[in-house]
Amino acid sequence: MEISAAGRLEVRITTADVGKRVSVRRLSEPGVAGEKFTDTVGVLTSWTDGVLLITRKSGECVRVAESTLVAGKVVPSAPARRRGPATSYEELARVAARAWRPVESERLGGWELRAAGGFTRRANSVLPLGDPGLPLDEALTAVRRWYGERGLPAYVQTATGAEGTQELLCAELERRGWVREVTAEVWTGGLAPVADLAEGAGVVLSREADEAWLARYRRKGVSDVALRVLGSGPSVWFATVPGADGRDAPDGTNATDAPAAIGRCVVDGRWASFAAVEVDPARRRRGLATAVMAALARRALDEGASAAWLQVETDNAAARALYARMGFTVHHAYHHYREPGDAGTL
Repeated sequence: MEISAAGRLEVRITTADVGKRVSVRRLSEPGVAGEKFTDTVGVLTSWTDGVLLITRKSGECVRVAESTLVAGKVVPSAPARRRGPATSYEELARVAARAWRPVESERLGGWELRAAGGFTRRANSVLPLGDPGLPLDEALTAVRRWYGERGLPAYVQTATGAEGTQELLCAELERRGWVREVTAEVWTGGLAPVADLAEGAGVVLSREADEAWLARYRRKGVSDVALRVLGSGPSVWFATVPGADGRDAPDGTNATDAPAAIGRCVVDGRWASFAAVEVDPARRRRGLATAVMAALARRALDEGASAAWLQVETDNAAARALYARMGFTVHHAYHHYREPGDAGTL
């Protein structure tokens, strides 16, 4: 916190600091004996009518009454990173977009409107990496019209928690009634340590998602559009660990009807992305996910990649623990905002 020469805490932020990363201390229980302080760090997204709105790295918005402030200062836009490959949010966002392409897209200034028949929010949402070239309300009207013409709800994908992310846009969307439906995280790490984790014996790599791979994929009834999205990217690889013990799976099907484990990797320059890493519930905790990722990592290394990224939901404790052991760390959080009103979801 900012301390004056006299040793007193001071508030050294003003409304002119909206859009900057700040650290504030406030009274959590003003007027009560034994008052306590609460510290909040994040981007100051608004300061109106005596209330500060601060967006944390996770995307959580914290309201702070101006009257409770006891200290505050502007802090560096992003903390120093100790682990993982150096990268910006924009670089990762563009690499991620190339790894999961829609079947249709259109530019609105610096925004990309993406559609793929409703298969996943990522392929059916706006990626705003710049100015749309219109006032925000007009841009959002154009977005809703574009998705409405395709029978889809309008979504905007945003990010928080790194230099260059979109805390201000998140706040503006929420102010206009857009609903945040999904929050996940992008993790990054070195590729070589993943390749060294396991031999990957029994892992079969292919350029296409065959029927066996799709039998394990958690999204059932995959359409031709979905296959186009799955196969999109600069250099796509699918990994399969065949199921061979003949036991019944929890859903009543024979275990040999689907692989024991699968995964997908897209190599794009120095980056390798991991996705769709899924394991037969009856065969978990046997190192199959690690074997799949190690086999894909070795192939990506052969193609010249050196860094890796993946997306993981905030409530997937098992996956988060696995990726942490592999050396991955959180880079930023990303969110999908759905248009206000009675709209369907993806």
